[in-house]
Amino acid sequence: MENGAAQPVIVAIDGPSGTGKSSTSKAVAAQLGLSYLDTGAQYRAITWWMVTNGIDIDDPTAIAAVAGKPDIVSGTDPANPTITVDGTDVAAPIRTQEITSKVSAVSAVPEVRARITELQRSVAAGAEKGIVVEGRDIGTTVLPDADLKIFLTASAEARAARRSGELKGVDVHTTREALIRRDAADCSRKTSPLAKADDAVEVDTTELTLAQVIECVVTLVEEKRAAK
Repeated sequence: MENGAAQPVIVAIDGPSGTGKSSTSKAVAAQLGLSYLDTGAQYRAITWWMVTNGIDIDDPTAIAAVAGKPDIVSGTDPANPTITVDGTDVAAPIRTQEITSKVSAVSAVPEVRARITELQRSVAAGAEKGIVVEGRDIGTTVLPDADLKIFLTASAEARAARRSGELKGVDVHTTREALIRRDAADCSRKTSPLAKADDAVEVDTTELTLAQVIECVVTLVEEKRAAK
């Protein structure tokens, strides 16, 4: 590659819900000309497929048995990220409260994680200019060799306020309780728990605006790319 061309860079952005992960990841990818992958959407998509096909969400064995069936395709344009299951656009239905309430249970099944992790790695490997991959176990499990790992955090109060702003008509207290429950489920699951990689840069977004978080991450990526 010519010295003038930017080296492809793989960026892993992890952290719990409500830290600004998606907004930050999309903006950073768009600004730096990188692909973008929302791994949470893939877990939501497989959960949607399970629910749509009447699989018992409380039965890990039943979930494991069909984990390989749905064909999940993620579009990686940060300006217009898409997701389809068996050719059906599921971008809207995967964001419903029903799917949100069931995604932790489905995601905890090792066969589901193995399947989705494989999918995520193949998307990252195919990104010619590099990619920003956001999720909960990217830096630790999915892409442990990522060029840059960032772990976003924020106080439970700040995260709840952001989430209830996104979810119309939901009060902050209820959202905070749900976030804390989901964090506990994601941190304690046996397979690929939500955890900060040892070599990740932690960015606390509690007191920062979205623009400041984006600027911080863009700077980190540019420094990493310059050093390659």
